[in-house]
Amino acid sequence: MKHILRQKLAVIVVFVLLFSSCASRQDMIYYQDIDNQGVQKGLSSYEIKIQPDDVLSLSIYADDAEAVKSFNLNLAPDMSTGANARPSYLVDANGYIDLPTIGKFKISGLSRSEALQALEKELSKYIKKPTISLRISNFKIAVQGEVNAPGVFPIVSERVTLMEAISMAKDLTIYGKRNNILIIRELDGVRSYNRVDITKVSFMNSPFYYLSQNDVVYVEPNQNKINGSAIGPSTTFIFSITGILISLATLIITSSK
Repeated sequence: MKHILRQKLAVIVVFVLLFSSCASRQDMIYYQDIDNQGVQKGLSSYEIKIQPDDVLSLSIYADDAEAVKSFNLNLAPDMSTGANARPSYLVDANGYIDLPTIGKFKISGLSRSEALQALEKELSKYIKKPTISLRISNFKIAVQGEVNAPGVFPIVSERVTLMEAISMAKDLTIYGKRNNILIIRELDGVRSYNRVDITKVSFMNSPFYYLSQNDVVYVEPNQNKINGSAIGPSTTFIFSITGILISLATLIITSSK
């Protein structure tokens, strides 16, 4: 009788522990309402804006190689690709790069395509039919918190989505809070703190679906992880106490008969 009662009490305790830590489907699944969205057309394109402290890998070509030679002397390695050294220009705190012959040239606040047009217009005063190659060579993002591989990731392409960043960090852990991901962004000297819910498809229309250079993505822990961290080192102790309580309950019930 004691053995049977002890088994029943143990089963009850196990079920309480399991259900107290269970996460619902709504806590775990991405894109939960995607089946109601249908086909989305006319999706807008996205281009990041050049900012102060960006390092621009800038190469200028023309039929007259001598005419462009002075523009291609400021060599530095392309940090995003690890490629061979290319002409590199740092955007200063006021948003300018310092070009040979031209001097100070305002470039921050422009998208890549806008910067190419502005540079081509200015360079055409000195070079016949210039061809320009431009990229941000220090484009990187940071992913922190409840992901399987947090870190700082260099970005090779011209744009990166939030979900690509999460994939680079090898996805969220089961403890990551999927409906309240924080994105810290600094643009034009203004730092903003933004929340994104990746369980709803509507986040893809958010200004934070595409990330900007130096964005920080933070996945906070859910309540289960917070509760678990409070228990953490004491888990074995708690289970020992539970076993003792079960034994005491068995003795009390048996002795009362």
